[in-house]
Amino acid sequence: MTNGAASALQAFEASGSGISETLEAARSQVEERFLAGGTVLLSVMDVLNRLLSSLDNVTKALDASEPSDTGADLRATVNSLTDLPISERARQDALSSLADTGNSLRKHVADMQETMRYLRTFAVTAKITGAGLPEFAGFAQEILERIYSGTAEVNGFAAHLDSLEKDVKVALSFGTAAARSYSETVPDVARALQDDARKIAEHRKNLAAIARDVSAIARAIQSKVASTLSALQVGDITRQRIEHVQSTFALLDEFLGAEDGRKLDADARRRLQNVVHHLTAAQMNDMCKDFHRGTQSVVRTIASFGQDTQEILRMRDQMSGGGQGNFIRALESSVSAAHEIVRQVDQATRQADQVSQSTLRTAAKLLEATGNIRVVKTDIHYMALNTNLRCSRLGEEGKSINVVTAELRIFAAKLDESADAIVNGLPTLEAAAGRIAPANADPAGGLGQNLTSAVGNIRAAADTIEDELKVLSEHGREVANKISLLIGKLDFQRDLCEVLARCADVLEEVAGAEIADISDIAEAVAALDRKIFKLYTMVQERNVHRDIVPAMKQGTTSVAEAAKVGDDEDLFAGALF
Repeated sequence: MTNGAASALQAFEASGSGISETLEAARSQVEERFLAGGTVLLSVMDVLNRLLSSLDNVTKALDASEPSDTGADLRATVNSLTDLPISERARQDALSSLADTGNSLRKHVADMQETMRYLRTFAVTAKITGAGLPEFAGFAQEILERIYSGTAEVNGFAAHLDSLEKDVKVALSFGTAAARSYSETVPDVARALQDDARKIAEHRKNLAAIARDVSAIARAIQSKVASTLSALQVGDITRQRIEHVQSTFALLDEFLGAEDGRKLDADARRRLQNVVHHLTAAQMNDMCKDFHRGTQSVVRTIASFGQDTQEILRMRDQMSGGGQGNFIRALESSVSAAHEIVRQVDQATRQADQVSQSTLRTAAKLLEATGNIRVVKTDIHYMALNTNLRCSRLGEEGKSINVVTAELRIFAAKLDESADAIVNGLPTLEAAAGRIAPANADPAGGLGQNLTSAVGNIRAAADTIEDELKVLSEHGREVANKISLLIGKLDFQRDLCEVLARCADVLEEVAGAEIADISDIAEAVAALDRKIFKLYTMVQERNVHRDIVPAMKQGTTSVAEAAKVGDDEDLFAGALF
């Protein structure tokens, strides 16, 4: 080289060391590897965030489904089914009471019909007896017509009772079969519904627990990724320190090619190069130690990701394969059986409603008919009384008619007694009808609607959870894939440590065992020392530098000032070491 000797880098290259290419290759590999690692870590962080969002959605879906799974609809249905045998027995008792009341009324109606037959007989007799008395002919016919009218009312009364008795018999027959069916099937169906609801609630509880565990693992990985991202500063620090070593050689070349460097003789130049070789070798060795220590922690953390992701996948499979569909199918089977019972209940309820309404209508008609019979009885009574008065005025001719009309009055009074007994029995009839279908009973189809609502809520919740679990499964698989890629890309110790160590070895070999003494040229190289010292951004580098090149008297003040200015900026970087 002009003005002395070849540059240090050229000397290395000429000697076959290729140090500049080795350093640049190391710097490029560190930069590329750590940049790729950071990109992968950020992508892992992104998919972890999506995984946690899916877990939150699963948890919300589980929380939202809880009221539906154990909600009022299903509980009310189970309770209603459980109460069916009792309520059916109560209805049977009410029907039996209604039948007994109808039977007691039937006796009084029969008495009334018998009385009306007697009255009709006496009225015909009165008409025949008074046939010779013109003033009694029309009067007897009028009495006979009133008796016929009363007979029609009593027979209508009896027809209403017949209709009521038929309805009651049908209801009793159906109710007996229903009661037997309820006692045989309702307990098992109610238990099945309760068991299925309990299993679904337990399944939801287990899913929620697994979701919390997966969330805890995912957040732990998230924390590890964050700490790994922070630890990746070791890559940037290493890259900078390699650049500082490269810049040190460049400054040495620049100094030796400048006027101050050309003034040095060959021995001084050789000694200066030796010191720089030792300095760069020391920086590289220190850098290798820090890099190894920093990346060892990173690699160890990354290696732990594998176990975490396997646990996530295991729990994901556990959540996805938890038998959700089986629970729903089991519930639907129970509900199908319950719906059959509900169908019977609805049929029995409609039958009971019909009987109850029919009874109430019949009671109203009977009450009306009873009033009409009373009117007929009163008319007959007064007609018979008038006949007695007329017969008394006729003397011997009216005696035979008077006897007949007296009998009419006696039997008309008996008609009043039967009517009173029926009227007194009507409230009992109405009360029994009310007990057949209580006012607070569920309307027809109520149980079926409750079941449909309960199953609909459970199915909707199950579908929501299933959808969220599918998304969760996809995110879990993506996390595993990303982390697998991360482990492959972030094995920084493979190759990189060897590359950096080789650089340090080459520099040590060039430097030799002893550090040359340059105290005699301290003033001449002070400017170079200051420029190299200003390259450093970390306290560690300055300490290594001063271990090799002590502060020179001429430059002590300026160097100290430079160190002070940089200390605050490097406080964080220095704390890393």
